[in-house]
Amino acid sequence: MANKISDETMEYVGILAKLELSREEKEAAKADMEKMLDYIDTLNELDTAGVEPMCHVFPVHNVFREDVVTGGDNREQTLANAPLRKEDSFVVPKTIG
Repeated sequence: MANKISDETMEYVGILAKLELSREEKEAAKADMEKMLDYIDTLNELDTAGVEPMCHVFPVHNVFREDVVTGGDNREQTLANAPLRKEDSFVVPKTIG
């Protein structure tokens, strides 16, 4: 295994990520990335034949229910505190000229 990342690749990753790393930080990041790639290689060795792909590790189910209106919209209570009102709407100052 032992994936090796070049200094040029690290420079490019730094540019893409808009990071300014010191020499020590670049070396540490390079070592971390090499470890990650080695781990991915290890995972690729697993025999996954017959294993169903999944989109989530936990079972996720949508809960569907009837859309039933309860309690109404309380329009009159909401508009009771409006300083200005026009029919069933609030009147507010114009915000776009």
